[in-house]
Order: sequence, then structure tokens, then C-alpha cells
Amino acid sequence: MERLKITDDHGFTARKLRKEERKIKDASLRQRVTAVRLIMEGYLGKEVAEMLNLHRQSVSTYVQLFNEGGLEKLLDKKTPPGKSPYLTEEQQKKLKHMILHSTPFEQGLGMATSWDTRIIPSYLQNQYGISMTRVGVNKMLHCLGLSYTRPTLYLGERRRTEATGICARDGDDKKN
Repeated sequence: MERLKITDDHGFTARKLRKEERKIKDASLRQRVTAVRLIMEGYLGKEVAEMLNLHRQSVSTYVQLFNEGGLEKLLDKKTPPGKSPYLTEEQQKKLKHMILHSTPFEQGLGMATSWDTRIIPSYLQNQYGISMTRVGVNKMLHCLGLSYTRPTLYLGERRRTEATGICARDGDDKKN
């Protein structure tokens, strides 16, 4: 097995890397810099992995990243993209507008006067052919800036969103 080597130090010494380590708040990113610094100081990859409780392949990857692009590439932490949403942005805007400005009864979804996580999945199934759980709908509503509140019966004229079960959080309804 070959010894790990820093082929391009990008102007960094072990001392400069130690100073950079102290500036980094994120523990996992700091650990990356520490691994490279220890290799620079002459430790074996296996020893560094044991000291930092890492897999030896991770240490090798960190050294490779540092050799390719220096500290910038080493600290570039790409996050996975995650699952794409069921609805497009346009469909989400349309759904939000519909929830805030109409009732299920007005949309022909029975006698209900307020939206809830039982009615919305059936609407999504009928309108877009999308099957979502109630928990998924709740998360989607949260992402849209909406939250579920218990419907309240008001006598007289009140804002429609106060009478419905779902309302905008923190003034989000003013944006749309």
C-alpha cells in the first residue's frame, strides 16, 4: 500500500492549516482539514484514520480533494439533491392560492367548508393523478408557508382564511 502524499500544498504549511482549522465552525469540515494537516506532518493514512475515527478511504479522499483544488475544494461540501417534489412550482402556487381563497365546497369537493389533510390528497389525486399521504401533504403545506389550524366558526364578516382550516404563516398570504 502506498503512502498518502500531498502533491500540491497550494501554499499551505501544516502551521497555516492548523490556523484554518481553528476558524472552521463545522466539525466535519474541520476534521477534513485536520486529516490533511496530519498527512502533511508525516502520519500514515491508517494512523490518521484511527486518530480521527474515520475510514482510511475517507482520509485518502480528503487528501485527493486537497491535492486537486486546495482548501476550497476540500471544504466544498456538496449536499445530495433529495427527492423532487410531486408538484411543479406553478402547480404549488395554484394549490396555495386555491387553499387560501376558496373552500372545498366551492371546488366541488363535498360539503366541507375548510381544507384539511384528508381533502387535499383526494383533490391532488383527481386533479393531477398524484397520490400523497396525509403526512406528505402536511410537509408540502409547510413548505408552501401554510399551517393547519383548527377551523373556527365566526358570526358575521371575517377574513376567509380565518374561517378555513389552513392559513398562511407569518404574513405569507400577503406575498401572493
